[in-house]
Formats: sequence, structure tokens, C-alpha cells
Amino acid sequence: MSTLEALQSTLAGEHAALHLYGLYGGRTSQSADPGLFEALQDGYRAHRARRDQLRLLVTDLGAEPVAAAAAYDVPDGLRTAAAVARAALDTERACTEAYAALVAQVAGGRRRWATTALIEASVQQLALGGRPEDFPGAPELG
Repeated sequence: MSTLEALQSTLAGEHAALHLYGLYGGRTSQSADPGLFEALQDGYRAHRARRDQLRLLVTDLGAEPVAAAAAYDVPDGLRTAAAVARAALDTERACTEAYAALVAQVAGGRRRWATTALIEASVQQLALGGRPEDFPGAPELG
């Protein structure tokens, strides 16, 4: 996979994460579940910033950034705060795996940036109730 393909794939994942985080936030009560609401808000901001950075990285390579899809699969059963937290954790795990793959595909400054994004996604998993892992985003190494 080329650097451009890896960046575009990761960007597509960030588009999906932003869509889902917006959905999760809309199904969470700020007053009833302030901790979860804050974690979702922090996650949304982080994903938006990473999406914007990925768009720049793709543009810097002379390519057109992949656009967001018209629709995304939505997890079933988002009726409780616990279900929303589980779904957000699953989304964050997918993003962590995408950044682990990106780290393996890029070099130099792009790799440093991808490594930072991988760390941030791993920490976000903890905020959503995840457990620490030896190799976040690479379960085959654990």
C-alpha cells in the first residue's frame, strides 16, 4: 500500500468516526451522563482535528482527499449510556487499528504524527471504559 493510499484509508475512517461520534453525542445526556458526554465531545474534537490534518497531508501529496460517504452503518441498540459508550469504544478501537496500520506505512514526520494519533486514540479508549493494551491497535502482537 502506498503512503497516499494509507492516508486516504485513514481519512475515510476519520470521516466515519466523526459521523458516529456526532450520533453518539446526540444520544447522550450532558446532565445525566456528564463524564460520557465529555469523553464524546473530546473524541469528536480530536477526530475532527485529525481529519483536517489528514486532508492536508493528502493535499500535500498532490491528491484530492477522499470525501465522506453519504451514509455509514450505525450500531444497533444505542438506547442507554452504556450502549453508547460500548459503541464509541468500538469506533475508537477501529481508529486505533487504522493508525497502527498508518504508522507501519509512512515515514518521517508523517510517522511521528501517526504515532501521536495512535497514542491519542489509545488514551481515548481508556476514557470510554477500555482497558490498557500492550500494543494498542495491533492485537496480534499482544
